[in-house]
Amino acid sequence: MKTSNKLLYCFTVFLLVGASAQGQFLKKLSKKAQKAAERTVERRVEKETTKKTDQALDSILEPGSGNGQAPNTQDNPAGTPNGTNDNTTNEGPIATGPKTLAVYSKFDFVPGDKPLYHDDFSQDFIGDFPSKWNTNGSGEVVNLEGSADKWYAITNRSLTVPNMLGKLPEDFTMEFDLKVTNLSRNTSSGAKLGIYLSETPNLTTSENNVLANLNFCQYIAVGVKVDNNFRGDPAPITNTLQRDLRQVYQDVVHVSIAVNKNRYRLWLNETKIVDLPQFIVKPELINYAKFNVIGIDEEKNGEHVLISNLKINEGGVDLRRKLLAEGKISTNGILFNSGSADILPQSMGIIRQISQVLTQDGGIKLKIVGHTDADGSEENNLKLSQARAESVKKALTTVYGIAPDRLMAEGKGESAPVGDNTTAEGKAQNRRVEFIKL
Repeated sequence: MKTSNKLLYCFTVFLLVGASAQGQFLKKLSKKAQKAAERTVERRVEKETTKKTDQALDSILEPGSGNGQAPNTQDNPAGTPNGTNDNTTNEGPIATGPKTLAVYSKFDFVPGDKPLYHDDFSQDFIGDFPSKWNTNGSGEVVNLEGSADKWYAITNRSLTVPNMLGKLPEDFTMEFDLKVTNLSRNTSSGAKLGIYLSETPNLTTSENNVLANLNFCQYIAVGVKVDNNFRGDPAPITNTLQRDLRQVYQDVVHVSIAVNKNRYRLWLNETKIVDLPQFIVKPELINYAKFNVIGIDEEKNGEHVLISNLKINEGGVDLRRKLLAEGKISTNGILFNSGSADILPQSMGIIRQISQVLTQDGGIKLKIVGHTDADGSEENNLKLSQARAESVKKALTTVYGIAPDRLMAEGKGESAPVGDNTTAEGKAQNRRVEFIKL
């Protein structure tokens, strides 16, 4: 074959192969484009569905608003991290923005039903160290600009302990609000709040304990680190749960912890971050809560770690079984904006469990009874308790589809106290909602 013919032949083969390859490439590209289009449609449908749901739920959170905005104390969500012990997956940065009841409708934290400790620092003066705490460092009660709420500012390198009257039980829950001021890229990679559950009330961490470190570093995503430290334990758990929480810490974060014997769970806002069934190796050695702040630059950067509204309750057990077995439950875990009937989103764990009981047994009817503390007039408290009971009823019917004729709402105001209305703990006990089988 002549050289020219060989060249022509090779060129023809090249074109044919190239055309075939291009056809296959275009075919693959077409399939990818089709899948991308399908995903786009799915996202749009999901977005529209969520928008409609949010609009319905907003009428419960802030009746009449219709603006898709949740109370500004819950503006930022937290995400679920990756860990070797809790079956979670490593996802990207957590989306931020206003959160409505729609998000919290699947929130499964349920606070205990017997208050053990509560401190909102309302009985302390600004600038004083809080009277119901102890520390090896220092700290003071402060309030943020434009707000009357009080916070405990824990000084850097301080270990601080709430003075409980007794030990923690095997089943308990702990909640508090957390705010860190002036976080920036200059914030240290070691800036963190250590939440200890320890053996003694002494101002030391050199003892049997479990620890969750919330790290506030802003220039890299550090996540949450958990450790358990029990003498003689052959297999301690040390786990860094990688997740981008940097934006979450720019606002107030609601921290929830539930301990049920060996099991330890932790939520930031509505999202479960930690769930370790065998984390607490020796529950009998977990008796006190402690907080440790390190790595915060108060002088140069103006950073401060603030906590408020600390609540420790006994229980946290499954309210569904208790309601079915006893026919009645009382809970302090359904929370409202101060002086109003607007339900706070973190209350949805309890309301969700009540809805599951009603869904499981279509023959059950419930009376929802609202109670208040003694602040304000008796007449106003009676009206407020009735409105709060009605809000809970509306949440059950609107969010979870329970038929309205299966529910009855009643308010009793301040007429049936179970605690001392002159103390923060007593008032917290009196602000409650009861569910009674009819």
